Amino acid sequence: MRVSRIQAAENRETVINVASRLFRERGFDGIGLKDLMEGAGLTQGAFYKQFASKEDLTAQASKRALESAFQRWSAAAAANPQDPLGAVIAFYLSMDHRAERMDGCPVAALGSDAARQGADVKASFEAGIREYLQLLSRWVGDGDEPSDKTMALLSTMVGAVVLSRAVNDERLSERFLQAAAGSVLAGSSAGDSKPAPLQ
Repeated sequence: MRVSRIQAAENRETVINVASRLFRERGFDGIGLKDLMEGAGLTQGAFYKQFASKEDLTAQASKRALESAFQRWSAAAAANPQDPLGAVIAFYLSMDHRAERMDGCPVAALGSDAARQGADVKASFEAGIREYLQLLSRWVGDGDEPSDKTMALLSTMVGAVVLSRAVNDERLSERFLQAAAGSVLAGSSAGDSKPAPLQ
């Protein structure tokens, strides 16, 4: 049975959404097309009607994951307009976020994988990272161009999540997140605040 254009467009969006989550959980090379399409409730044959290649899907899914992460940062900031940076730090450098393999930050989950991908995937990551930097710049008073301080804040936050996920010891994991939260707050204009307790 022929699929309508509307249904085909919906199927494509479903595949992108599912891939954005499964890639974060398993890595770009940790899941094949068959399993991706099954996760979306479609056949593998339908993939080639929707995407030029797995790299095409990887770039689209990366873009979607980074858009989702940006929305989460924005929502956390909007929930605490008096201290948007503190709110994002409390959310991002938390044990809850550490445990969110499928819905967590794609830069922490896939940054090292992205470094080995083609230009389109890297472009998706670069656009998302620039959006992170823009938000942080606004909150620490950099203006239009992120300062070295802002770049160091983002690097510290992402690195802490990566390290916290790389160890089995829960206490060590939590200490990476707490140490990063303290360092980021001390290095920002929110330095007078205390890091929120980890969830």
